[in-house]
Parts: sequence; structure tokens; C-alpha cells
Amino acid sequence: MVGLLNLILRLTIWFLLTADLSVANIIIGICIALLLPGGRTARQSLKDWLRVLGEIIVAIPQAYIEAFEIIFRPHNHEDVTMEQVKPRRTPGLIFLDIFLITFTPKTIVLKYHEAGWYEVHWVRRRTKA
Repeated sequence: MVGLLNLILRLTIWFLLTADLSVANIIIGICIALLLPGGRTARQSLKDWLRVLGEIIVAIPQAYIEAFEIIFRPHNHEDVTMEQVKPRRTPGLIFLDIFLITFTPKTIVLKYHEAGWYEVHWVRRRTKA
């Protein structure tokens, strides 16, 4: 089941990059998705995948809320923080974590450190002290 999720993730990325759903492009995408390394050696649980996909579904309305907040209430303070990667993350789940962080308008991952950290840029409202 997890292998199927990896294949779907790779195909989704392929279709987003090419923006072409022709038969030839689908065949090329499937071939590339199957030939990419790491699909068979990665150990991840279905529970981790479902949790991340649930977080992405929750992030969609959050992204709209944050976009309206930025429009109507100025956010002119910036921070860069280091956030630790959750333990035992495979490359596919790390990609989904980065996607989730970057999906919302107030945050973007600047860099992934191999030591297990994300460098995250935040746009925030400055609180009056």
C-alpha cells in the first residue's frame, strides 16, 4: 500500500511539472516513477502517510485563512527558525512535510539540513509590547 502511495506521489509531481495528461505523458510518467531510486528500500508506515495526508487536508482551509489575514492585517515582521524533522522520516514523507510547511502563505522552508532540521521563514504580525 505504501509503495502505491509513493507511486501516486511521484506521478502527481510529474503531472504538476508537465501539465500534460496525454497518454504518452502518462506512460512516460509511470516509467519515470518506477525507475526513480528509493521506492523499494524506503520503510514507512501507512499510518505516517495517512497522518501527513490528513494534515495536508487541514492545511487547505488554513492557507486561505492565512491569505486573508495577510491581506487585511499587515504582517511586516519576519523570523527564520529551525524546526526539527520528525523521527524516522523517509524522503517521501520529508517532501510532504516540506510541502505542508510551504503550502501556507506565512511559512516557507528555506533549506532542509541533512542533520534533521528544516530552516523555516515565517511572516508574522508584530505584537505591540
